[in-house]
Amino acid sequence: MKKWVVNRLVLKLLLGATAFTGAGWVQAQTVNVICSVQAEWCNMIGTVYARTTGAKINISMKGSGEALAQLIAEKENPKTDIWFGGTGDPHLQAAEQGLTLEYKSPTMVQLYPWAQQQAQQSGFKTVGIYSGPLGFGYNSELLAKKKLPVPKTWADLLNPAFKGEIQVANPASSGTAYTMVATLVQMMGEDKAFEYMKQLHKNISQYTRSGTGPIKAAARGETTVSISFVHDGVGEKMQGFPLETSTPSDGTGAEIGSMSIVKGSRNLEAAKKFYEWALTPGAQEMAVAAKQFQLPSNKNAKNDARIPDFKKIKFINYDYAKYGASAERRRLIAKWEKEVNSLPR
Repeated sequence: MKKWVVNRLVLKLLLGATAFTGAGWVQAQTVNVICSVQAEWCNMIGTVYARTTGAKINISMKGSGEALAQLIAEKENPKTDIWFGGTGDPHLQAAEQGLTLEYKSPTMVQLYPWAQQQAQQSGFKTVGIYSGPLGFGYNSELLAKKKLPVPKTWADLLNPAFKGEIQVANPASSGTAYTMVATLVQMMGEDKAFEYMKQLHKNISQYTRSGTGPIKAAARGETTVSISFVHDGVGEKMQGFPLETSTPSDGTGAEIGSMSIVKGSRNLEAAKKFYEWALTPGAQEMAVAAKQFQLPSNKNAKNDARIPDFKKIKFINYDYAKYGASAERRRLIAKWEKEVNSLPR
């Protein structure tokens, strides 16, 4: 029965996406995509896009930090046509470094202001495709067993009782973790933010490579608390894990997942067609089918009830342009490595 429901849902997505394609897809095309969202979503995109368009799609799954590093390494001879997903800061850095191509989509008017702003700040070299808040994931069973309080503010994570109980990713490899660093700096001021992270360091058991690693570990009881994008917790809970999430009541940041066409793309027309397809409501609604619960950027996309309610979250006025700049990112990460990651725990 479950398989029939899933197949029916995918068929619905296929039919919905086919309505967009029209008759212009008769000739087979190839598009090479770096995909920086969860594997299930990447795989579904590949399957649905190929079936609805007749195009050949090659997908390589990489975290946003790794994706940016690949684009830099391949600058003189790009092997990628489009970069889909991952936190927006690295996409802004790619735009700044001339690694991505200016493209003004006719679909732009259908997008939320935050997605359009992402495009405008980059000179239309990237665009917002989803957004999600930064917060905490926690294993409710472990929390109860160890008699630990539910973390509700950033200060709560400094409780000595959480020593060795928290995981977060490494900001050098993870856009999630860099969003945390940039959020804290904007909330507290740089000096106080780094003092905070030095204290937090004492409670960290591991800095993971991947931004989703900590919340998966919390779900499976490998750590008690994670600092993560909270939308990543919904899929873990759906699998039956005792995973709950919260957003800090004193304020938090949000990612703007983005999409960019690679400058020097060998399949430019195919890249533009994928770009337009990815901005349609039908394509964006596919995230929920893949158990991903970010807020879609297209205002016409249907929002699942499990997507975090942005109206109930206290957001800071995150400066995406400043903290998406290459020099600022390098500086903050280098400072984190020197002043925080080098400390004993």
